Amino acid sequence: MKKFDVPIIYRSPLISAIKKKRKEWDKTENNASQQGRDFAPTMLDFGPVQIYLARYFGFCYGVENAIEIAFKTVAENKGKKIYLLSEMIHNPQVNADLQAHGIQFLQDTYGKQLIPFSAIQQDDIVLIPAFGTTLLIEEKLKQKGIQTEKYNTTCPFVEKVWNRSEAIAKKNYTIVIHGKPRHEETRATFSHAANNAPSVVVKNMDEAKALAQYITGQKDETAFLEEFKNQHSIGFDIHKDLKRIGVVNQTTMLASHTQAIADYLKQVMLNTFPNDSSEEHFADTRDTLCYATNDNQTAVSNMLNTDAHLAIVVGGYNSSNTSHLVELCEANLPTYFIDHENKILNSKTILHHNFHTKESSMTHHFLPEENPVKILLTSGASCPDALVEGVINKLTGFFKTNCTVEDLTHRFR
Repeated sequence: MKKFDVPIIYRSPLISAIKKKRKEWDKTENNASQQGRDFAPTMLDFGPVQIYLARYFGFCYGVENAIEIAFKTVAENKGKKIYLLSEMIHNPQVNADLQAHGIQFLQDTYGKQLIPFSAIQQDDIVLIPAFGTTLLIEEKLKQKGIQTEKYNTTCPFVEKVWNRSEAIAKKNYTIVIHGKPRHEETRATFSHAANNAPSVVVKNMDEAKALAQYITGQKDETAFLEEFKNQHSIGFDIHKDLKRIGVVNQTTMLASHTQAIADYLKQVMLNTFPNDSSEEHFADTRDTLCYATNDNQTAVSNMLNTDAHLAIVVGGYNSSNTSHLVELCEANLPTYFIDHENKILNSKTILHHNFHTKESSMTHHFLPEENPVKILLTSGASCPDALVEGVINKLTGFFKTNCTVEDLTHRFR
């Protein structure tokens, strides 16, 4: 896989050594003979505290690609005005670093305009973030003479979903998108899908079940327009457009949830049209989750087999893929979602984020009186490894450890 040139401040000597060693282990004859891939966590034994690192976590291909393009653009265009359509990725440190380098954001993460498009001049540079953007915004930039091709950081796995949508649209299927309606990626995917076929967004199984009631005729069009307001394409006709459907998704959703929604809607179509084959009414779409989302979620699921006391997940609070890692962990043990080591206030107290309520809360005595304390640790696909090492340093600083982070770094090299 391609290696990207991202700022060294985002790298971690410890994490880099561990990831390199795990790759080498994966290639060994011993490991190759095992059934499937090895998703077991890496145990960092500091004596009184043991930290279990998920097998896969941190920057993915799309994120590193976006960061490389952004910083390269800054370096090569001194004196020019450089804009980002919205947050490059969902990590506060990276976005703050880009702003410190002079990049201005045109919109916030929900599409609210911060700088009007009228302020952009033809010789300015506009970066398209990793989430992609809508066809409407692309057209606005094109009309202003802005060339975006060189500065388009859209993740290739997001584009893969767009291509999948276009392919099934050509076969006259309606596109059902499993995603968060207000998320940048979902807005972009919806725009591309709706350009080719009738499209509707469902954010969870409850909305999939609600959609099924329109497939079966239990609810009428008036109810649909209200229930799926701002989540369907213009002119959507429930009588015509729900006879043939295919499911794609926002790439960072929980794989199990997307699969459950697809399986459910397929069964609804089979029950509604019992005399026809499933292909007649339900597109045979393969899962559109990106490799990093799949790997990170599978790694967390395997990590949860460890007999641990708590889990810590590091990442941006508006990061969809990170929140789903939290969701997996918190179903099994106390889980703390933080975006920086400074949220661990001391050995007793942690300030963490509740992604359900979007609020922060303080937990006291989060570290148990055990010896050793066993902690599961992972991070989202937009989180720099340096932040993860920072958390490890903070945690180990509360104990009289048998070794240091530097010692372990040398052992893994």
